[in-house]
Amino acid sequence: MKSFFILVLLISSSVSHAQSADEKAIRDLLDRQTRDWNSGNIDGFMKGYWENDSLMFIGKSGVTYGWANTLKNYKKGYPDTAAMGQLAFNLISVKKLSKKYYFVVGKWFLKRSIGDVGGHYNLLLRKIRGNWVIVADHSS
Repeated sequence: MKSFFILVLLISSSVSHAQSADEKAIRDLLDRQTRDWNSGNIDGFMKGYWENDSLMFIGKSGVTYGWANTLKNYKKGYPDTAAMGQLAFNLISVKKLSKKYYFVVGKWFLKRSIGDVGGHYNLLLRKIRGNWVIVADHSS
């Protein structure tokens, strides 16, 4: 009986470690995006997104499909570092949905010389080929 209890304890600790490793990877992805944005690197920022025509971005102008279209919209809306400002994310919730999906809710804020802006976002992340990527982003 004691051996069974130890085995269950070992299995459950390895499962929670894997979950926390996934959450850490997602938090690291968002940290990398913040650093890239704050250095004026929209192309680097976009590496956090699924490079696929099925990527969905929902913003104030409606739904945009596709990685290339999302990149084009970012570059149009934020043509220079003054428009980009300094980004800060405040995570509200990072929730595991399954082995391949996480749902993230948070706040975003841009400190800018041309006027600060901010709002909320929710992200659906999927693990593809061992890497977490944003497959859907709804930012308002």
